[in-house]
Formats: sequence, C-alpha cells, structure tokens
Amino acid sequence: MSIASQTERVIIFDTTLRDGEQSPGATLNVEEKLAIAHQLALLGVDVIEAGFAVASPGDFQAVKSIAEQVGISGGPIICSLARAIRQDIQAAAEALKPAAHSRIHTMISTSDIHLKYQLKKSRSEVLAIAEEMIAYAKSFVDDVEFSPMDASRTEREFLYQVLKVAIAAGATTINIPDTVGYCTPKEMGNLIQGIRENVPNIEQVILSVHTQNDLGLATANALAAIEYGVRQVECTINGIGERAGNAALEEIVMALQVRKPFFNPYFGRSVDSETPLTNIKTQEIYKTSSLVSQLTGMLIQPNKAIVGANAFAHESGIHQDGIIKHRETYEIMEAAAIGLPENRIVLGKHSGRNAFRTRLKELGFDLNEADLNKAFNRFKEVADKKKEISDWDLEAIARDEMQIQVESGFQIEHVQVICGDCTCPTATITIVTPDGKILTDATIGTGPVDAVYQAISKLVQIPNQLIEFSVQSVTEGIDALGTVTVRLRHQERIFSGQASDTDIVVAAAYAYVNALNRLYRYLQTQRLHSQVTDAVISG
Repeated sequence: MSIASQTERVIIFDTTLRDGEQSPGATLNVEEKLAIAHQLALLGVDVIEAGFAVASPGDFQAVKSIAEQVGISGGPIICSLARAIRQDIQAAAEALKPAAHSRIHTMISTSDIHLKYQLKKSRSEVLAIAEEMIAYAKSFVDDVEFSPMDASRTEREFLYQVLKVAIAAGATTINIPDTVGYCTPKEMGNLIQGIRENVPNIEQVILSVHTQNDLGLATANALAAIEYGVRQVECTINGIGERAGNAALEEIVMALQVRKPFFNPYFGRSVDSETPLTNIKTQEIYKTSSLVSQLTGMLIQPNKAIVGANAFAHESGIHQDGIIKHRETYEIMEAAAIGLPENRIVLGKHSGRNAFRTRLKELGFDLNEADLNKAFNRFKEVADKKKEISDWDLEAIARDEMQIQVESGFQIEHVQVICGDCTCPTATITIVTPDGKILTDATIGTGPVDAVYQAISKLVQIPNQLIEFSVQSVTEGIDALGTVTVRLRHQERIFSGQASDTDIVVAAAYAYVNALNRLYRYLQTQRLHSQVTDAVISG
C-alpha cells in the first residue's frame, strides 16, 4: 500500500497486548493474547502490537503465535516492540517471522531528563544508536516504526534532528509519543505542525502518535494530532495501559465516525463525504471491549465513554421524554453502531440447545462444541435460579465458560457457606489440585467471602495479598448475575481473576481461584525459565 493511499484515512495501531498488558494485574497468557488478537483482527485494526518479544519467553511465544495464527495474508500487520538494542531487534525479528506482514517498532529516549537520568547518554550517542538500530531492524523487515520516547518533552531542534536521521536510516512510520501524558491538545497540534515544517523528509513516512492519559487528555490529544496531519494513532481497547492508560480505541474511532463532517476536510474530503475514516468494523467494538475486560479482569467503569454501562442509559425524566420523542435529542450515536445488544428476554429454562446456540451467535459468540456444552449446562443452572434470562446474562455465561483455563491449575469442586447474625461465618471448600489430588478444608472468617478465601488459601498454599474485591451486577433485579473481580499482589506483581454467578459468594470463590491460577502459572513459568537459564550456564 502506498504512503498516499494510507494517508487518506487513519491507521489504527492497537497496543492492547503490549502497552495495555502493562496495566497492573492485566497479565495475559499466550492463549488469552491469541483470543484477543483474533478479535482485534475481526474488529479490523490495521496493526496489532503483539508484545515485547525480548521481555520473556512468554512474550516471545505470544508474538510468534499471533504472527502464525493471526498474521495471515490479508490480515493485520503484526508488530513487536524492541528497544534500540540488537538483542531486542533480533528477538522481535525471529518472533515475527511467520507473519505475512510484520513490523518492528524500535524506540529510544530523546528528552534531556531521560538522557540524563535513565539512559545516561549524550545526544550524539542517541543519534548514532537510532541510526544504527533502525538500519539493523531494516535488515530484517521492510516495515520499521521508530519512536523517540518522551518526544513531547524533547527539545524541538534535537527532536527534528533525530527524526530526520531515523527516516534516512529506513523508518517507514514515525511515532510521536506523549510518554507521560504531559501535552494539552493545543501543544500536541503545535508539536505535530513543527515536525511537519522542520523535518524535510517527513513526507516519506506515516506520522503517528501515542498518547497517554495521565491528565485525561489522551483522546483529545490524538484527535488534535489528526487535525494536523497524523495518520496513525496508537491506542488500546478500553484505554487500558501503563499508569492512567492510553487513548481508547473506541473513543478515537467513534469520534471520527460521529464527527465525520468535522474531520472530513482534514483529509481533503467534502464535509458530507460518507467514506469511513478508519477500517474499523464498529459493530465489533462492544464485543471486543467485553472480551478484553473479561480476560484482563479490569472492569469497565459505568460512565466510560462509548462502552460503559451508562453510555446509553437515561434516567432523567427530561432526557427520557426527549429520547422517546426523537432519539437524537440526547443520543449522538446508536447503541447498535458499536454492537451493543438490546437487553431483551429471549430464553428461559425450557429453551433448547439450538435456540441457545443461535442466540449466542447473534450476540457474536461462536463457541466450539465443548464450550457450547459447558455454557448450555451453565445456562440451565442459571435459568433454574432466575425467572428471566437476558442477553446480558447470556454474555456473562458465555464469557465465563470461554475463559481460558490453566491446563494444570486448581479447580473448585465444592463450595458451601454457613453464615448469619448469630452464626460464625464458615466456609467448606473442596479443590482439585494440578496433580489431581482432592483436598477439603473448612475455615471461619469475619464474613462468608473472608471464610471462603481463607479456606482456599489454606488449600492452595500460595502466598498472596488480596488488594481488591469488587462486585458488579450484570442486570437489574434481586436474582441478577453478579460478576466478581479480585486482584492479588505477589512480590510487587498483580494478578486478577473474574467470575459470575447468581450467588456472589460462589462467584467470589471462582474469581479468587482464577486469579490464583494466573499466579500459579506465573510461578511455574518463572521456575521453568530459571531451570533453563541454570542449564545454559552450567553447560
């Protein structure tokens, strides 16, 4: 694809699996990353930054697996991050080999504060490293992206110099990161304008931005950059990422769609042009958002733009009256535009497998036979407890049953709790261990959830600190499914788990075990990595 044809729209570079996974507690395994990558491809993102290949054996395998299974001909570009270091670039190139279209994204800090305190290098050294490493990356792939880290705080003349050298060395995309979320929209516009006016070879590349949300301005900054000629935006699903997160993909895409008449002139189009400004299939947004929330264990705040539970809700009488009379009085977009299903009652306890399967497909869930059987059995259990089953309930059931399980993790066999105002809360738990042993214990706690967690902790014997416990109702009503999210800390790393049930104590037990299984898998991986390293050293 030519540079000219690419600049006629905005390229969506999704870094959910790289920067997004750096959110505390959002650690994903290879299977979970693959599930998200497949959905990102369905969503229509142009570039998937699949990870940081050199970071760990798990990251390398994730990038490689996504390159093999998602990076097929006609699919998205698969990208790996690499510092401007030979070892990083080699690892990225090796992991990306199976992809039909691959990109190495290399970066080095350029701001004086980073050079002085982090890199401890001079400007001339950074220039030389950038030139050499971009050329080195170019020896492996044709598509090389370069980011001058902390660009928004870099002295302008030096930034122009670095970019000129990077393009001459072979970079095809120049990404401008607002690494610490320091910019305002006006400053971002001036920054991009300055680059376009002072870097003589800038028209040879795609200009990109990466905006962090530390001041809540990530989306605004990205949109301002688009007005000044940026044609690629790096973003994440639900805006997850380091610290306060990144520009949210759904916000960028829907802003460009809803305000198309405003943005069209910046692309040389007539105001009333109907041609989309991105390749995103917006009807896949809600499903993608839900999947990322489920697998990372990061709940979406109710007032989150586009995908929050309240985004299309109206409680004010004035608003309700306006919506009834004419939707556009208080809604600037339709819920259906992002694939948000209506909260309709469609199934009950007498419904059959075919109707269940058909409705799940309509909601975007194409389950294999094994997952369908598990989900259908779970549906019947829930239908016996609830009078009405909504699409929201079906989604929660499907996501729970599709949740990637650890092959050799702990499994709950039995949960029983006794509690009341005159009774000591007591939990009896039976767990199947990774090696097949069946263990049972009963524990007294300050409440039913505390008793459950103490019993599970005694059985599993993995030290951890519970730092967050939250419950969210899937639907309204006393019989609603409740989704429980827990976050654990172990040696400064955070692991999350999520589960749904009409009984929130049962959901809490499963959520806790899901988080413990992530921690268990991490400890197993670390132990294996240590054994391999020791073998190499001794050999």
